[in-house]
Amino acid sequence: MKISVIGGGPGGLYFSLLMKKAYPAYEVAVVERNRADDTFGWGVVFSDGTLGNLEEADPESYRMIRESFVHWDDIDTHFAGQVIRSGGHGFCGLARRRLLAILQERCEQVGVTLEYQRESAGPAEFADADLIVAADGINSVTRRQHADVLKPSVEVNKAKFIWLGTTRTFEAFTFIIRENEHGLFQVHAYPFDAETSTFIVETDERSWRRAGLDAMSIDEGVAYLERLFAPELQGHRLLTNKSDWINFRTVKCERWSTGNIVLIGDAVHTAHFSIGSGTKLAMEDAIVLVSALKEFGRDVPKALEAYYDRRWLDVAKIQRAAKVSRRWFEEISRYKQFHPQQLVLSMMTRSKRVTHENLRIRDEGYIARFDRWFADGHGAAGVEPAPPPMFTPFTLRGMKLRNRVVVSPMCQYSADDGTINDWHLVHLGSRAIGGAGLVIAEMTDISRDGRISPGCAGLYKPEHAAAWRRVVDFVHAHSEAKIGIQLGHAGRKGSTKLLWEGYNKPLDEGNWELIGPSAIPWSAAMQTPRPMTRVDMDAVKADYERATKLALEAGFDMLELHCAHGYLLSSFISPLTNTREDEYGGSLESRARFPLEVFDAIRAIWPDDRPISARISATDWVEGGGFTEDDAVALGRLLKRRGVDLVDVSAGQTTPDGKPIYGRMFQTPFSDRIRNEVGIPTIAVGNIQGWDHVNTIIGSGRADLCALARPHLLDPYLTLRAAVDQGYTGAGVHWPNQYISVKPSPRGEG
Repeated sequence: MKISVIGGGPGGLYFSLLMKKAYPAYEVAVVERNRADDTFGWGVVFSDGTLGNLEEADPESYRMIRESFVHWDDIDTHFAGQVIRSGGHGFCGLARRRLLAILQERCEQVGVTLEYQRESAGPAEFADADLIVAADGINSVTRRQHADVLKPSVEVNKAKFIWLGTTRTFEAFTFIIRENEHGLFQVHAYPFDAETSTFIVETDERSWRRAGLDAMSIDEGVAYLERLFAPELQGHRLLTNKSDWINFRTVKCERWSTGNIVLIGDAVHTAHFSIGSGTKLAMEDAIVLVSALKEFGRDVPKALEAYYDRRWLDVAKIQRAAKVSRRWFEEISRYKQFHPQQLVLSMMTRSKRVTHENLRIRDEGYIARFDRWFADGHGAAGVEPAPPPMFTPFTLRGMKLRNRVVVSPMCQYSADDGTINDWHLVHLGSRAIGGAGLVIAEMTDISRDGRISPGCAGLYKPEHAAAWRRVVDFVHAHSEAKIGIQLGHAGRKGSTKLLWEGYNKPLDEGNWELIGPSAIPWSAAMQTPRPMTRVDMDAVKADYERATKLALEAGFDMLELHCAHGYLLSSFISPLTNTREDEYGGSLESRARFPLEVFDAIRAIWPDDRPISARISATDWVEGGGFTEDDAVALGRLLKRRGVDLVDVSAGQTTPDGKPIYGRMFQTPFSDRIRNEVGIPTIAVGNIQGWDHVNTIIGSGRADLCALARPHLLDPYLTLRAAVDQGYTGAGVHWPNQYISVKPSPRGEG
């Protein structure tokens, strides 16, 4: 079998080594346009986990690599005059030139043919090969020539960066965040041998231009950076090697092979340097590709299919995490007002692969110091032991919460003409005694025709307030939770069956008229709503006012105005469902006009010492149109100016055409933006899976409260269990006297 490899970087060399080692009789040849000792960049980084893969694949090269490594466990972050260290991370670095030399040596030992300073015109010149492996990097000729089949996409990222070296050897992976008169600059630095460190400088384009770096030569720009980072360089120089200011490019391909041609490494996928090494990805590609070829022998098409099937998901996860990480650094100005402790936790957990608890396991002292700082600044000064972030108090107007856990509103579809019953008492009461700081009752409709289904709760008759008062009184008497109610109108999503009879399916009989901003049905199966007139708007506003008075009569601590998920007020906000040409359509300010009028009406009734929140959908999740994340920030500003106390940041469910991007804490980034760009408290929601996620989100400043829905359905006592799991028995968690027998001893006792 004849195998031609285009590209003599780590990926191409490692594949060639492993393949020739497995099949000595195969003819394996590498062509590389550069000299053997000529490479860009400085050092490469591997985690301890990656090293295990390399050891199993080729123990000899692993031994040589290991002997050349600089190893460190710590991450240092320099920001606002402080240096914060966390340990236990397990990194290894070595010079890229040294890695190439090791792989070249091993290739020669096993009989791989290496040809340098040969520019390849693409796979066509290797027509006699049984397999062509394109490891020709981010500027891959192969990818370009076969784009019609591979279907690549290339996203040019916003920030500018330059890859430099320095003669200062840092003792840890080092982040430096420095603001000057031109803007914000950050450094990613790490050692890779006894004398040199990588020194990557990144900044937004505006800062780059304001500093004049766009007009400077590389030497002039390096001199500017040496002055800027002089305190950390400590007299050492910055070094260049094919260095230039560039924008990182994220490469993805729908297919990774065509015929007998297969791509690996940067040729087929890239991941931003803030989360890992392209070298790691390329070498792991090589391991999986060789494994597939071993399994399927000369059946190259099957082997290439297996390679893709086994590899694409791992790469997709890394690219997703890298995108989130990259965006954090691109948007770092959002966090420059943070205390250094919070900025560091935000940075460390930016990709969602690392959490508060992960960091505690790695370095308990670091998290202990963080928790002490957070508690002291967030209402728990002097409390011993320092509570985890989730168990710190939070105050809105006159409402004081013991902790940051919220039971999210969850429709139960179990009311009778809006009147709730014992089911709701048990459902909400059990979650209140389960320890949550705030319980928000389900979407409660302001009128009979505003219901989603015949089973929806209401606040449009006097008896509704009495039924709700029973629940509120129970919560106040038997727990220390506060309880809020979410007021809403279903709009075009109304007159449907109960959830378990058919989600978003119209009733078989007994349907009522639907209203909305425009005559756009939810789906072809649903009724078309009647466009609202001014008379309709006044009537709906009056219904909200009546419901607010009944909520006050019932004794609720907080109101939430439901402006999300495609219900009436949400459908005014989205341009996909509001095509009006009057003063209630068009611009975002006009589309939000009626929801804000409703807010004004209920705020005028609701007592000043009780807060009102607004739940919004931060995106329609419709590509190329609809309500966007940027719109959500603008809406947050409108809500703040109007006097909304808290934004409950959800997303989607506004149109059946939406295509959500799911994952852990997948809606939290929307909360992060609104909280930190608008400057308003937020609730984060969306696949927040438990106490570790809550501690991470609250501690890192991505939200002020965390609302959990499905986890609370599974475990009403989620908050008490979180205290048990963390060995925490202090302030912020209330154990009912009836359950005191299972209250745990403090960590380290009993």
